[in-house]
Amino acid sequence: MIARPDAPLKVTGSATYALDNVIDGAAHGFLLLSTVAHGEVASMDVGAVRSAPGVLGVYTPFEPLTLHPVNSPLLGPMWLPLQDTNVTFHGQPIGFVVAETFEQARDAAGLVEVTYDERPAATSFADGLASAVDAQPAASEAPPSLSVLADGVASIEDALEASDVTIDATYETAAQNHAAMEPHSAVAVWAGGELTVYTGNQASHLVASDLAGGLGLPADAVRVVNPVVGGAFGGKATSMPAVLAAAAARELGRPVRAALTREQVFTATANRPATVQRITLGARGNGALVAVRHDSWSSTTPDLGFVEPTSHGTSREWYRTENLEISQKAVPLNIPPATFMRAPGEGPGSFALESAIDELAASLGMDPIALRTRNNSAAPPGKDLQWSGKHLDECFEIGAARFGWAQRSPGGRVDGDWLVGMGTATAMFPGLRFPATVGVTLHADDTATVAASGADPGTGLLGVLGIVAAESLDVDRDRVTPLLGDSRLPPGGLSGGSTATASAGSATMVAASTVIEQLLTLAASPDGPFRDREVGYAHGRVYALDGADRAPMTFGEVLRSTGRDTLGTTGTTAPGEETTKHSFGSWGAQFCEVRVHRLTREIRVSRLLGVFDAGRIINPQAARSQLMGGMIWGVSAALHEGIEFDADGRVATRDLADYLLPVNADIPDVDVRFVEHPDTLLSDLGARGLGEIGLVGMAAAVANAVHNATGVRVRRIPIRLEDLLDV
Repeated sequence: MIARPDAPLKVTGSATYALDNVIDGAAHGFLLLSTVAHGEVASMDVGAVRSAPGVLGVYTPFEPLTLHPVNSPLLGPMWLPLQDTNVTFHGQPIGFVVAETFEQARDAAGLVEVTYDERPAATSFADGLASAVDAQPAASEAPPSLSVLADGVASIEDALEASDVTIDATYETAAQNHAAMEPHSAVAVWAGGELTVYTGNQASHLVASDLAGGLGLPADAVRVVNPVVGGAFGGKATSMPAVLAAAAARELGRPVRAALTREQVFTATANRPATVQRITLGARGNGALVAVRHDSWSSTTPDLGFVEPTSHGTSREWYRTENLEISQKAVPLNIPPATFMRAPGEGPGSFALESAIDELAASLGMDPIALRTRNNSAAPPGKDLQWSGKHLDECFEIGAARFGWAQRSPGGRVDGDWLVGMGTATAMFPGLRFPATVGVTLHADDTATVAASGADPGTGLLGVLGIVAAESLDVDRDRVTPLLGDSRLPPGGLSGGSTATASAGSATMVAASTVIEQLLTLAASPDGPFRDREVGYAHGRVYALDGADRAPMTFGEVLRSTGRDTLGTTGTTAPGEETTKHSFGSWGAQFCEVRVHRLTREIRVSRLLGVFDAGRIINPQAARSQLMGGMIWGVSAALHEGIEFDADGRVATRDLADYLLPVNADIPDVDVRFVEHPDTLLSDLGARGLGEIGLVGMAAAVANAVHNATGVRVRRIPIRLEDLLDV
């Protein structure tokens, strides 16, 4: 068992999060949010604010902070606060008050008198569907609509009509908030024309780039620090409080701290959008899929921002089918913006697809696992690139045996007052790698450091870097110190897309190999202890290949003998030719057992199992924890989470009291198993991503289990008690 290096700090309360950086003389900023969903800020009377105790600065669209347009390398064109008077959602930042204390800033912000020229607002799918348009799915190069038809088939409708069995159903998923434990916050400090910002994020070098662009600074004039991040899940790819705090600190000539309240997090940051998905499946009597049609609608902003790639993230790749047609539309609404959130596309998309597959299995009279394995794909439909490694059948085989699937009855079973059902679903997440650079440094005291600018928001990357570096340097793990969360470190380890391990881990291997080569060159140099000899390296030591009288030396001894304190280098890797030869993905089989009270219709999850094929598992303890967290999130999506808006577009569930999340009593023991087949086609490390796949398929497995227990098919999540009443 390998402990997480950051665990002692976090469990003892010693970890330093962004706002734990106490800077002398720091002022405090507080956001002012709009109270209408659509319109124009006509005026803002801030006279009373300026005269309030402790107030240092008031910034509005009429007296804005100076910011420059930013085209983020990760998110594209960024929305910057206070740059115009246009309001597109309730809770949009429209002002920023800075005072000596947080309480003074908060109280003064309440004194602002705002008038609006209000416009009609679309705040629900019903309001926006008439304006739905074809839209590019987020992070996809595919067009909004595409089809793959077998030879001689004129249309997807013809393929469906030729099928022996069809199902056609519409599914809905609610909007969700990232709900990270650490609210979005920042501390900005200027010194000598350079800016240092402490802020929780998912890649400090990318946030530093965004800040440099927004503030009109050279890239090397901005440093972003975040050694510890209290959760992110896609919601901290950028930092809006950091932009405001940095700009205000420059104007005021003193450090500024800014933190969103929990309520502000729900509106002033971005969420997972709601979706509506219509799926039509056609199959032969033996279960072979003939046709799959998956039409998706995603809520988005009026300017057609982020679009959840549900159909493209699931039906485009998961099953073998002769005919496929998918489409993606955006529904522009006056609600808070959306962005990437754990398993974007695959999370909500799998609820629809895997529920539909279960419905098809029932119509065919087939076992749900048998139908899934019957249609297992060797490559995405219409593509020649086969999966680099796929052991989904093995996942289902192991999971079915471990979960007792053979005892499942098509109509569930009864245990006293409880109706008991089992459900299953496929899980998949793309196997991706991003360009990454990691530094490895040997020290004269026989220790080493491995460093990258990326983040560990609870994902375990810090431990992975230490493990991979120790393996690559052939030394004990406790001799390697991993470092993350500083934009001055080499640019690697973005926490996003389940890419960090494969990307930064591969770069670590390259850096370690290179620094060993440099060590051997140094050892055999004219000034080295093995002068003019052929040397090798093993177990952290340099030795003479000729076996002569020179005893092996540790790398620290070699450095000391040559008068050096350190020897370091960087390693860089990026996706290459392999992406043109194979398709890559991690796979899993999700299982769930639920108990539904026959009178109250209370739903209780009693057992969970996930079996995953994610290549080589670097740190089993951390990997299991990540997958458990994802599976719990899937239960939460199925039974708890959902942002609700009132008719005026105001978020009604805007804190952790009203926005439901599971607690310990809601979650049973969660069983996780691995099918470990290293995928060296993706990288020499052999690992594929697993941070997000644990969520995928879990909500469908819960819904399928509820159907097995009650006979009621619920096609929207979260499932409520009322969905099962009067049946």
